[in-house]
Amino acid sequence: MRRAARGARTPAAVLPAARAQGGRDVTGGHLVSFVGAGPGDPELITQKGLRRLREAEVVLHDRLIPRALLDETAPGALVLDVGKAPGRPCLGQGRINRLLVDWARRRGRVVRLKGGDPAVFGRLGEEIQAVREAGLPFEVVPGVTAATAAAARAGISLTERGSASTLVLATGTDHTGHRPVALDWEFLARVEGTLVFYMPVGSLDAITASLTALGRDPREPALLIERAGTEGERVTAGRLGDIAGAARAAGCTPPAVLVTGPTVASASVPHGVPPRLAGVGA
Repeated sequence: MRRAARGARTPAAVLPAARAQGGRDVTGGHLVSFVGAGPGDPELITQKGLRRLREAEVVLHDRLIPRALLDETAPGALVLDVGKAPGRPCLGQGRINRLLVDWARRRGRVVRLKGGDPAVFGRLGEEIQAVREAGLPFEVVPGVTAATAAAARAGISLTERGSASTLVLATGTDHTGHRPVALDWEFLARVEGTLVFYMPVGSLDAITASLTALGRDPREPALLIERAGTEGERVTAGRLGDIAGAARAAGCTPPAVLVTGPTVASASVPHGVPPRLAGVGA
């Protein structure tokens, strides 16, 4: 085995962990922690995420964070709801970015508590950029994302040797929450594996019509899982060609994920989840 020449530099593409996580020693006083709270069950946050939450002097949290997690904050910690919700006044992303920077400078340890995993459709990149440009250290603490929580509750695997070697996570709507985004529908229709759409409720007709029009089998089993990983979870089942109508008839509302693919045929209903899986695998 060849040894690196003495004094040779590490390739620039290989970042030490501290540099990759904001460029400074993250054990110091000022630190912004982007923490994944998980899908809604307070027991699904990681141990590190819970520790950061308890240490925080300021917590900026999303709308659907469970109260049980917010109760874990330290006495005297400032807890601010910065979540977005359709039809209600909310802070813009620019304002959230400024709050992160301002409070980190004033108080030191700030937690940005995000539902699911911060890196999956959580606008994490924009917030990291604001913190990085301010010269503040940060870290990202991963969380359980809605796709894996939904699959766990439905008793399915998102991947499977031989039938689902590909997993695609896609967003179902644009930033308004009402219009479908411009995705590569031809590619998605051809994928031999599992598709998971986040935030699909307002665009279910467009999503399913685009996929089936380009050749995806309308008989493929599909699930719409609302509030995955919470006590209020509901599972509506059907086929790709009729899941939009089934969701309408069931009165499905956000937040939800749409899961479709060959492994969905083996879905089962866990204890306590309303039995709406009739027809899947038939």
